[in-house]
Amino acid sequence: MQRLTVRAGIGASFVVGCMATQAWAAPPANVDQGLIKRGEYLAKAGDCIACHTAPGGKPFAGGFKMVTPMGAIYATNITPDPDTGIGRYTEADFDRAVRLGVAKEGHTLYPAMPFPSYAKVRQEDIKAMYAYFMHGVEPVKQPNRQSEIPFPLNMRWPLKFWNMVFLDKAPYKDDPKQDVVWNRGAYLVQGLGHCGACHTPRGVGFQEKALSEKGKPYLTGAVVEHWFASNLTGESNNGLGRWSEQDIVEFMGKGANKHASAFGGMVSVINHSLQEMSPQDLTAIARYLKSLPGQGGDGSPPYAYDPTATVAALRKPAGNAGAKVYATYCMNCHGADGKAFSPLLSPLAGNPNVLESNPVSLINVTLNGSDELIIRGLPQPYPMPKFADVLSDQEVADVLTFIRQGWNNKAKAVTEAEVTKLRKATGQEAD
Repeated sequence: MQRLTVRAGIGASFVVGCMATQAWAAPPANVDQGLIKRGEYLAKAGDCIACHTAPGGKPFAGGFKMVTPMGAIYATNITPDPDTGIGRYTEADFDRAVRLGVAKEGHTLYPAMPFPSYAKVRQEDIKAMYAYFMHGVEPVKQPNRQSEIPFPLNMRWPLKFWNMVFLDKAPYKDDPKQDVVWNRGAYLVQGLGHCGACHTPRGVGFQEKALSEKGKPYLTGAVVEHWFASNLTGESNNGLGRWSEQDIVEFMGKGANKHASAFGGMVSVINHSLQEMSPQDLTAIARYLKSLPGQGGDGSPPYAYDPTATVAALRKPAGNAGAKVYATYCMNCHGADGKAFSPLLSPLAGNPNVLESNPVSLINVTLNGSDELIIRGLPQPYPMPKFADVLSDQEVADVLTFIRQGWNNKAKAVTEAEVTKLRKATGQEAD
């Protein structure tokens, strides 16, 4: 379940600090402590800290840069500071901002804030989150930064029409045809988890093409900030079709399983959100995802593991440029058999990210590596290193082509031009 988002720039350096910020002061005695605690849990489920905390900054104080097709915007301060944060917000103001995308001052928020998903959050959960942000978060006086979207694209009034067309204001309603666990999973995925904000392709108005399983494009994957947010449907090759419910639970709780490892923006989601959720909620999410029929594939037959030709090529790699690079730089970790030592190291044989037709994530993680997973305070022992300074664009293309066609993966080749484009876009131009 690789949700790869605009949060890709957030490292794990402030994880411990974020989790410990609630010790700053005791909430007033007349405030329901249980409500605050529940709101804290829901804020983690919504991964609010990821976007509203700048790298090295104070929790929820804003300033995190998010790149949009129109220009960069900066997440706002959502601490209870009365002057620069949301300290003067009433519960109604908070609800209007979170669910409907309208700030207290009346301006419409950019839909980089996933309010189309948060619109499905129920009132009792909004109430709990409001209690947490007002009484469980340390106020930080930090002015918000103006966006870098140029005039006239920075005008907000057209967003009111965007909301009229694309925003469904109705909170989630249980599907009577499904059980309690499925409905809880659907509520979390569609609402607070806002998985569709990254994993669902966008239309011409930058709207999500579907907001639930009722639309075929829902959770079929999309490119976000030079990563491909994976297909989360039951598609057998690039989706979760070969994953069991427990595989999904393991991935969300630990960031890795026998099929894949988290990288890019998904690392932040694991570090700050999913690993903090209860086993019951992770199971509910997995149950819902496993119910989604396969969509977004290319019609290829289901993957079947076959190491024969690949292992033979690695025994005599001299005549194969990709095999030579793999044998030199990759094989010690990922193995000649492509199975690596999962979940400590990511397998490549049959990995949905390898089988995905769009290779952008593989190129990005090869060039730029990945941030560290930190599970229960312990850093991942073998994070993916960056090879931008080690491999040329042609070498990256060669080795990724070898990987995508090895072990019976049968994915299309990667070109040097694709690598060059991504290197330039991520600021890793070769000398």
